[in-house]
Amino acid sequence: MIFQPQQARVSDVASVTDRIQQEIVFLSDLTQEVEKVIVGQKALLDSLLIGLLADGHVLLEGLPGLAKSLAVQTLAEALGGRFRRIQFTPDLLPSDLLGTHVYNPKTGEWAVREGPIFAHFVLADEINRAPAKVQSALLEAMQERQVSLAGETRQLPEPFLVLATQNPVEQEGTYPLPEAQVDRFMLKVVVGYPNKEEERKIIQRMAHTGGTAKVQAVAEPGQILRLRKLLDQVFVDPKILTYVVDLMDATRHPQQYGLSEWQPLVLYGASPRAAVALTQAAKGRAFLDGRGYVTPQDVKSVSLEVLRHRVVTTYEAEAEGLGSEDLIGKVLDHVPVP
Repeated sequence: MIFQPQQARVSDVASVTDRIQQEIVFLSDLTQEVEKVIVGQKALLDSLLIGLLADGHVLLEGLPGLAKSLAVQTLAEALGGRFRRIQFTPDLLPSDLLGTHVYNPKTGEWAVREGPIFAHFVLADEINRAPAKVQSALLEAMQERQVSLAGETRQLPEPFLVLATQNPVEQEGTYPLPEAQVDRFMLKVVVGYPNKEEERKIIQRMAHTGGTAKVQAVAEPGQILRLRKLLDQVFVDPKILTYVVDLMDATRHPQQYGLSEWQPLVLYGASPRAAVALTQAAKGRAFLDGRGYVTPQDVKSVSLEVLRHRVVTTYEAEAEGLGSEDLIGKVLDHVPVP
C-alpha cells in the first residue's frame, strides 16, 4: 500500500512538492559536479546531502583509501562558501581549532585570530586521532554554533556543517569518541568498497586525468539556507511521528515489541535527540525524492545511519557477535508500519 498523507490539505502538500521538484534541478547539477571527481558512492553522496539539507553533522567511517575526505572536499567546493580541512593529530590543541588571542608588538594591542572552525564547511579528518579536549571543543561548537574567544561569543557562519571522518582500524594512537559526543552527529555513514565496475572507472580516470579534475561552485550558502526553509515545510503525518516514537521506544524496551531476547543485550536505547534527527533526516530523504511529505519508507531508509551510533549494546551482545545494527534491523522488522 502506498502511503498518502491524510491530515494535511492536499493542495499544500502539492505546492511544496512542486517547489521541491524545481529545486531538485539544482541538486542534480550539484551531484553531476561532484561526480566529476567521485565515482560511485551514491549512498554516501545522498547521506551528505541529507545532512546538508537537515542541518545535521555527518560522521564518516571507513577503511583508508575509500575517498571519504575527497568526497567531502569535493561536495564543499561545489557548494561554494568557505571550506576548511583540519587534520586531527595527537598534538592538536583547542586553540588550533577555535582560534586564539594574539598580541601585536607593533600596535601594543591584543587581537583575536579566528581558527579554521569559522567556515561554512569543516572537514575534521580522522577526528579520533585528536585528544578529548580537542574533540570536546569541536563538538561544543557543533552543538552551540558559537565559539567563545577572548571573553566574547562569536557566532559561526551559516550554514555551518561539520563532516568528520574516522578510521575503524589502526586503533593505536587514537582517542575514540564517547557515545555522548558521537550523539552530536545526525548521521553516521559507514563507507564500503566500490564494486568492480566502479573501481575500473576509478583506475581509468586516474590514468587519464591524474585525479586533477576541477570542480566548479554551482551554489552559494544562501541557496542552502533557502532549501532548509523549504525542508521545514515537508509534511510529516501524525502517524509517521507515532511510528518514529515507536521505533525509539523499541530500542529501549525491545521486550514490548516481541524482542525479549534483546532486552539484556541493550545498554542504552536511542535518545529523544535521535527521534528529532530521524524525523529531520526522513524529511531530507523525501526532499531528495521530490516529495513534500514523508513516508514510512523514508524513515526506514535513514534509520540505520541515524541510530547505529546512538544505540549501545552490552559486552554480552558483542561476545555473541551482535551489535547495534542487528538490533535496529530487528526493530524495523517488528514495529508495525503505518
